[in-house]
Amino acid sequence: MSRIRVFLVDDHEIVRAGIKVLLMAEEDMEIIGEAASGQEAVDLARRLRPDVVVMDVQMPGLNGIEATRQITSDCPECAVLALTIHEDEQYFFQMLAAGAMGYVPKRAAPDDLVRAIREASQGNVFLYPSMASALVADHLHHIRTGDSEAKTELLTQREHEVLTLIAEGLHNREIAERLTVSVKTVERHRENIMNKLQLHSRTELVKYAIRKGLIDLE
Repeated sequence: MSRIRVFLVDDHEIVRAGIKVLLMAEEDMEIIGEAASGQEAVDLARRLRPDVVVMDVQMPGLNGIEATRQITSDCPECAVLALTIHEDEQYFFQMLAAGAMGYVPKRAAPDDLVRAIREASQGNVFLYPSMASALVADHLHHIRTGDSEAKTELLTQREHEVLTLIAEGLHNREIAERLTVSVKTVERHRENIMNKLQLHSRTELVKYAIRKGLIDLE
């Protein structure tokens, strides 16, 4: 029986050590590598081509969101599974938009992580119950209220670009560098977008962008 090749990414060595102890007890899994930063994860994933990447979200330098986006783009056969202390919807939706196949909080039971890795390795999405509930609640709210057809057509092409980059998890300075504009220009675009779409937070922007297909969950 071929084993699931797992790659661990977390900037805390003690966390990686604990996950290794857990997974080494599973006959169908093997740890093929580990990384302490997002950039190291991207570089090693390109070379190791793991079946599943267990990815922390918040790390210094390149964060888990952007690392996930790069890994799923360069290595589409690699399933990324978020393992994080963050359970707020902002990170959840950003990781899904970046291509993650699952989202597990670090407070979850060990069996949940093991099951999530198995599901991800088979191409299935695994969402911890509390996060799945957030996704369902958002979908039901969307059905009840209707899409604020708050009118993507009201946005300029540049505002579309800024909205997409915000939803992908980039901060104002990163967006400014990507688009070669000033941070103040990005802030002005962001204010215009939120006014036009009648949205009030980054989380709402991410949800809106996903629903509109501006960022891809596949």
